[in-house]
Amino acid sequence: MFPLLPFPSPREVIFFMLVLSRVAGIFAALPVFGGRRMPLRVKAITVIMITLVCFPTLSVAIPQVPTDAFSLAMLALTEVMVGLTLAYITQIVFAAVEFSGQIISMQMGLTISSIIDPSQGTQSQTMSVLQTLFATLMFLTLNIHHVFIRAIMDSFKVIPLGGWHLNGELMNFFVTRTADIFIIGIRLAAPVMVALLLTTVALGIMARAFPQMNIFMISMPLNVGLGLVIMGMTLTIFFHVLQVSFGHLTAQIDALFRLMAKGG
Repeated sequence: MFPLLPFPSPREVIFFMLVLSRVAGIFAALPVFGGRRMPLRVKAITVIMITLVCFPTLSVAIPQVPTDAFSLAMLALTEVMVGLTLAYITQIVFAAVEFSGQIISMQMGLTISSIIDPSQGTQSQTMSVLQTLFATLMFLTLNIHHVFIRAIMDSFKVIPLGGWHLNGELMNFFVTRTADIFIIGIRLAAPVMVALLLTTVALGIMARAFPQMNIFMISMPLNVGLGLVIMGMTLTIFFHVLQVSFGHLTAQIDALFRLMAKGG
């Protein structure tokens, strides 16, 4: 028989596959790396390489692993869920960015147009795609992906293999964080929303004062042009809100560790 190098025993092979499942869970949902436009081969190579780097440094005792295939599959599924749970909090920020873009597109009158979102491979509003690209740039600039690579290593110290459990406190955490989609989205879209609201009020007054004026033909290019100008002028505010939101991820990861460890 061929030796299972670099693993001395089949038990360590199973342990490596469980670690691989947890890493794959994070990278399946992590922005940029988990997008549909990234080739599956690149994703697989990235996950395997990161697992090979992290695996020798894990100071975790190899647990007793089940011998039947069904129990092994369920154990691997729980490891995937650990990764998905950690990556979910980042998806909330990107969902808020997309929600903000949809609000801005509606205010500017661009809801009829949509383009392919390169990060997801689906059609989305123009402003949503633009703001998602800005958020991706901020995500990589702040090295947030490094935070999650460290979180992978730290998770094995807190959450043992097969230790993921869904409990009430974890569900409350998900509900609270999901509400942040609307809060962060409104904060990101607020400058354009306020400016275009005031513009609509001004156009309404002009329509009453000058009935012969074709307000509809004036409002469409005015809303688009003014919306783009306001977005450019308040871009620093947009990046500041994103920086604050990304800065909270470390504390949220620690909270998830406590909840998942408590559930275990």
